Amino acid sequence: MPIKEISAKTGQLKKVQGLYRSANRRKYGQIIVEGPQAVRELLAMQPALVRDVYATESALGIHPDLAQLIARADLYLHLLPADLFLELSQDAQGILAVASMPEVPALSQLLQESKLLVFALRSADPGNLGTIIRAADAFGAQGVVIGAGSVEVTNPKVIRASVGSLFHLPVVAAPDATDFVALARSSGFQVCAAHGRADYYLDELAMRASNGSGTCDLRAEQIDLRKPTIWMLGNEAHGFSEQELALADSAVAIRMSGRAESLNVAMAASICLYTSAQAQLLASHLE
Repeated sequence: MPIKEISAKTGQLKKVQGLYRSANRRKYGQIIVEGPQAVRELLAMQPALVRDVYATESALGIHPDLAQLIARADLYLHLLPADLFLELSQDAQGILAVASMPEVPALSQLLQESKLLVFALRSADPGNLGTIIRAADAFGAQGVVIGAGSVEVTNPKVIRASVGSLFHLPVVAAPDATDFVALARSSGFQVCAAHGRADYYLDELAMRASNGSGTCDLRAEQIDLRKPTIWMLGNEAHGFSEQELALADSAVAIRMSGRAESLNVAMAASICLYTSAQAQLLASHLE
């Protein structure tokens, strides 16, 4: 594990700072991974992507397992004093990595290998998109698809909010929503739009799916959570356009018994994914 102590700003540190700009990330094909947990998952799951690690001695003292992972992968470790590290990032808790983006499958391959996916349309908020990726990972979805108008998945805030889940499952771009939905349907998926005003309530669909028969007793045109499903999510502030909503087989609402006006899009994604995952798991046990 080559270790280099850096006590003053260098050209290399300026290049790292430059990766906070989208144009430089595209130019160099590199990303910034901030924070102990995100770096931990990167090192554990895809160490070959890592180019350099930057840390303070204090952070490595708090997280000795990270030092072990860095040594095991024989990576370059750059030790910085706390004040200099803060010039790189005030959000990384003393450790960040520079890495290449994970390779992702083609959309056709992802659909062939999946039963549960998220399709985020115009997801502009980095924290929400990162949390959606984290939720998809937590509840067993096989990937996340990002539509046009969304924040870049290489954005450090997205990666930080995913807390390392970006390195667990593929996140693939689909520039044309109409083409992607057509491809998904031809691959056997139903497309559900999570929407407050809807044709179905999620809890009713969950009860139908858990009736214990193990067979599909719904009409072919009805939503069945046991089937391969794509959850389509709208923009955080504006929801779906009429054209986007028309792409879905049906809209599904989460019934709320309290007085909140609506749910955050990442919260809604979590509930929909959990419910679908449970229905699919139950169906697989009854087969």
